[in-house]
Amino acid sequence: MKYILQFAIILAICYLGDLIHSYFHIPIPGNVLGMVLLLILLLTGVVKLSMIEDVSNFLLKHLAFFFIPAAVGLITCFTVLEGKWTALVTISVVSTFIIAVVTGATVQLLIKRRQSLE
Repeated sequence: MKYILQFAIILAICYLGDLIHSYFHIPIPGNVLGMVLLLILLLTGVVKLSMIEDVSNFLLKHLAFFFIPAAVGLITCFTVLEGKWTALVTISVVSTFIIAVVTGATVQLLIKRRQSLE
């Protein structure tokens, strides 16, 4: 029952993000708004980490499973991607590099911040 309640909390917040997207016609996807809303609720303490921790850990542990539908969709669209592989690979490599650099810089900044607070 605990897992169902935790999953219901996550789904409710995700659904609320979709409602905000639909009602206000914001150009940000509803699932992204839901994640931002969840972050705000966690930071303000409205939702405690213990309220969603077990299901969140399960979902993160099995995250690769959720990429299967996207991969299958990509395979079915090979004709659309024909002739665009160079651009696709270039974008993938460049964006991966940018994400790695930004993530590394953010982690270093947070480590320095934590050390200065101690």
